[in-house]
Amino acid sequence: MTIAEPGLWLSFTTACAGVFGLLIGSFLNVVVYRVPNGLSVVSPPSACPSCGHTIKAYDNVPVLSWLVLRGKCRNCATPISKRYPLVEAATGIAFAGVVLWAWTGAASARPVDGAPGILVLVGFLYLAAVSVALGLIDLDTLRLPDAIVLPGYLVGAALFAAASIISGDYSALLSAGVGMASLWTAYLLMALAYPGGMGFGDVKLAGLLGMFLGWTGWGPLVVGAFAAFLLGGVYSLILLAAGKAGRKSGIPFGPWMLAGAWIGILAGTLLWRGYLALVGL
Repeated sequence: MTIAEPGLWLSFTTACAGVFGLLIGSFLNVVVYRVPNGLSVVSPPSACPSCGHTIKAYDNVPVLSWLVLRGKCRNCATPISKRYPLVEAATGIAFAGVVLWAWTGAASARPVDGAPGILVLVGFLYLAAVSVALGLIDLDTLRLPDAIVLPGYLVGAALFAAASIISGDYSALLSAGVGMASLWTAYLLMALAYPGGMGFGDVKLAGLLGMFLGWTGWGPLVVGAFAAFLLGGVYSLILLAAGKAGRKSGIPFGPWMLAGAWIGILAGTLLWRGYLALVGL
């Protein structure tokens, strides 16, 4: 068996993506803590918040170091939150999943293929990393920082435009633009109509997610937009029923927008086709 065989090549690239995702997840732990606090994500080096000792490279290996250290600082034995290895593992799984989706064309109206496909794949891997960071930050602070959301527009637009120029097919780029504009406008109208229920951070995120959903296809765009409200609504009802929130409580909607978007990206085409078949269209 050679690496040129499709099955082995898929396994190899998926594994590499997973390992790379673990490394990105380690960095995202830094982003999630520092960006909301207005701190640099590159300096100073990571250190134990209890004893202040700089974390050595061999103690900063994703997941493995936490297991070897048994979840404690090497110097002061202060417990290290389980969230750190979970974020790393989740990002690794997400990256591997995106590669599988991209290379197999699973549930996608526009399969990722050829040189343009590499650019598209990079874009969706970037979105996966951004999704992890924004979801956690919104849960922690009820904020969606511009420093993370806004660069996504430039990254997505640049990669999608380059892919379209190389392939000579601009239909996906057009639908990405329509998706971005439509979701941004819809969320803006909701934010203006219900100022306490929808923040402008949600509006900015909606445009970014609309760009990626629109690139994937019209079905994923509809499914992704609908899924966000379905998931957010169910979550709100659960909190209300459990007495953990009131009708005027602030509830982070960003994580559900992100989860809904990924449902649209990964399974939106199949779900949309199933719906059309159900209603006889």
